[in-house]
Amino acid sequence: MHGRPRKALKPEDEVASAAKAQKLQALQSLFLSNHHNRNYSKEALDVNAKLLEINPESYTAWNYRKLAVQHKLTQSDLDPDSVKSVLDEELRVVEGALRQNFKSYGAWHHRKWVLSKGHSSIDHELRLLDRFQKADARNFHAWNYRRFVAAFMKRSEEDELNYTTDMIEHNFSNYSAWHNRSLLLSSLLEKKVQGFFPKEKALSDEYELVHQAIFTDPDDQSAWFYYLWLLDQTMKIESPLLISSWPTHGSDVSLSKEWCHASFSVSSSQNLHSDSETFPLILYFSEVVEGVSSTTVTVESSFCTSNDLVWKPISTNNSNASKVWIAHVKFPSTEPQHSETFHMEISLGNSQGIMSSGGFRYNHHTKIAFKVCVQSLSKEKNEVQDEGLISWKDENFHNFETQSPELSPFVNLGKLNINEDHEPTASDWRAETITNEIALFRELLSEITCKIGKLTLARLLKAHDALLSQSANKRVHSEESLALYTDLIELDPFHSLYYKDEYSLVLLEQVTSSWESLLRYCYHYRRDLTLSPLGNSVCLRLNNLSLSRIGSIEKLLWVQVLDLSHNQLQSIEGLEAMQLLSCLNLSYNKLRSFTALAPLRPIKSLKVLDVSYNEIGSHSIDTTRYICPSPLSHTEENSWNSNEIVAGNDNVMKYWDAVLILKGLNLKQLDVKGNAIADEQFKSILGKSFPALKWLDGEVLH
Repeated sequence: MHGRPRKALKPEDEVASAAKAQKLQALQSLFLSNHHNRNYSKEALDVNAKLLEINPESYTAWNYRKLAVQHKLTQSDLDPDSVKSVLDEELRVVEGALRQNFKSYGAWHHRKWVLSKGHSSIDHELRLLDRFQKADARNFHAWNYRRFVAAFMKRSEEDELNYTTDMIEHNFSNYSAWHNRSLLLSSLLEKKVQGFFPKEKALSDEYELVHQAIFTDPDDQSAWFYYLWLLDQTMKIESPLLISSWPTHGSDVSLSKEWCHASFSVSSSQNLHSDSETFPLILYFSEVVEGVSSTTVTVESSFCTSNDLVWKPISTNNSNASKVWIAHVKFPSTEPQHSETFHMEISLGNSQGIMSSGGFRYNHHTKIAFKVCVQSLSKEKNEVQDEGLISWKDENFHNFETQSPELSPFVNLGKLNINEDHEPTASDWRAETITNEIALFRELLSEITCKIGKLTLARLLKAHDALLSQSANKRVHSEESLALYTDLIELDPFHSLYYKDEYSLVLLEQVTSSWESLLRYCYHYRRDLTLSPLGNSVCLRLNNLSLSRIGSIEKLLWVQVLDLSHNQLQSIEGLEAMQLLSCLNLSYNKLRSFTALAPLRPIKSLKVLDVSYNEIGSHSIDTTRYICPSPLSHTEENSWNSNEIVAGNDNVMKYWDAVLILKGLNLKQLDVKGNAIADEQFKSILGKSFPALKWLDGEVLH
C-alpha cells in the first residue's frame, strides 16, 4: 500500500514465495504452449484458470480465454443451455481471480466482456458488487463496473443516486461514492429530469448533504472535492458569453496613414504599426467556441462587409476552436491630407452556428458599435527617421496622466451591448448561495485550521467577485483572497506553485478591475526619446509583482506595450490574444526554453522582445512543456518542415527551438543576454537567420 515501508521477509516466507514463483513459472510455460498451439481443451483451460488465480494481472491469459470462448460459441451443435454454461464458467473464473485481487483491471474487463454476451444473470452481478463494496466501499473498479451493470439493466439514475446517498451516509469518506454521485447528478441535470430542473433546488439539497460530511470530519478530503465540483456547477453558465472585444463598444478608433512608409496610429494615446494596412477585430468568449464566421458574425460598414472578413481562431495548438477569434479589416481608402469618419457595427447571436465544446449555442444578441476615424497624412521621405532602440529602464517611463477616464483606451472594456432574454432568477440564487457559503466557511475557519477549507473559501470569494463584476467592475474580496493564498503557501509548501498561480490570477483581477486601479500601472515612454517607435503609446508595467501566471487577458486586448519583467513566469499562455502587442519585456523571469514563447507566434505586430536573464538553455529539457527535446514534440507547429533546419549546419539544428519560434515573428529588436543559450555562436545564428532583426542585446546587428 502507499506510504507503507517494506519489511524483510521471514525465512519461511521466502521459501513460500520461491515455491509460488516456481509454480507460477511452470503454469506460465504450459499456458503459453497451449496458447501457441490454439489448444482450447478443458485441461488447457484449467491450467489457465489456475494461472489467473495466482496472477490475475496476466492480460495474455485473459485474452486467451476470450479466444477459447469464441471458439466454443462457434460450434454448431451448441444449445442455449450450453452457451450459458460456458459463460457461467467464465464468470466463476473471474470471481476467483477477484478474490485474489479485486482491483485487477483484466478481471473486471473480462467480466464486462462476458456479461455483454447477454446470457448471464444481472441480479447476481449486483449481489456480487455488494460483497466487494462491503469489503472496500471505495474500490473504483467495482464502482466503474456498477455503472456498466446499471446501464446494462437500464436501472434508473435516480435509483443509483439514492444508492450513493446510502453509501455516503454510511461512510462520509467514500470518495468513489461522491464521484459516482457527481456523474449521476450531472446526467440528471443535463437531461432536465423532473425533480432536477431547474437545478437550483437539486443543488441546494446537495449543499445540505455535503455540509454534513464536511462539518462532521473537516480533515477528510472526499466531501471537499465534491464541494468544489458543486461550486463549479453553481457557477456554470451553459451558454457561452462574449466577455470582451477590441475595438470596444462605443469607442472611437483613430487611424492615420503616413503615405511614405505606411505606418498607422490608433487613437491619440496608441500607436499601431501595420505592414499589411489592416487593423484587427478581436472577439473574446468566456469559453472555447467554434463556428465564428461571416455567416454568424455580421458586419455593417460603408467600407467593409461580413463577406470581406475571414475569422480565424487564435490557438497555440492549431485547433478550429478557441476562446479568441480575430479578423483583419483593411483600412478605408482616403485621399492624402483628408480626414473622414466611418461607422462600424458588429452583431452576434442573430444566427445559430457559434457553439461551445460542450454543445451549447451562443444565443445572446450582441452588438458592438464604434467609429473609425481616418486621417491621411503626407510626409516627405527625408523626414522619416529610423526606429531607435527601446530601453526598459525605469527612468525612461513616466506616470500616465489623464484628465478624465473617458480618455482611456480601455474604459469601455466589458460594456458590450447584449440583449438578455432570460430571467435573473438563476443569478439571484447564485449570489445568495455563494454569500451564505462564504459566511459558513468563515465561521468554520475561525474555529479550526484547515488547508482545503482555506482553498475553498478563496474560491468562494473569487466566485462572488465574478458575480459582482457582471453588474459592476468590483473586486471586494481580493485582499482576503490574496491573504488566504499567502497562508496556504506557508502551510502547504508542497503545493506552493499552484497557490502562487492562483495568487497571480487574483492579483491581476484586482489590478484590472477598474480604471483607477489600472492607472497605477500605466506609463508613457519618455517623449524626448523621439527615435522610439512607441510614440505616445501607453505602457502597462506589471513588473515586480511576483506573477507566476498570466490572467485577465480579456481586459488587456488594447495593450501594445507590456512590461512583465522581474516576475516568476514559466509560461506566457494567454498572451496570444493580445493582437495589438508591439513591445514585450519578459526579462528576469523563469522561462526555460524558446518553445515557452510559442503563444507569441500569432502576434504579427510584435517588434520588440526582451527575454534576457531567464533560464533558457539551463535545462536540457523544458519539463514544463515536453518530456524530450525534439522538434517532433513541438505540437504548435503542424507545418513543421525539418528540411529548414536539417539542411542547415549542425549549429542551426542545435538551436531548432529558437529558429522555429522566432521565424514566425517580425522582430526588429531582441534581447537574450543573461541566458545560458546566449553565447556568440547563438547570436551569430540569429544574425544569419533573421535579416530583419536590427538590434540584438542593445547592439546594431544589421
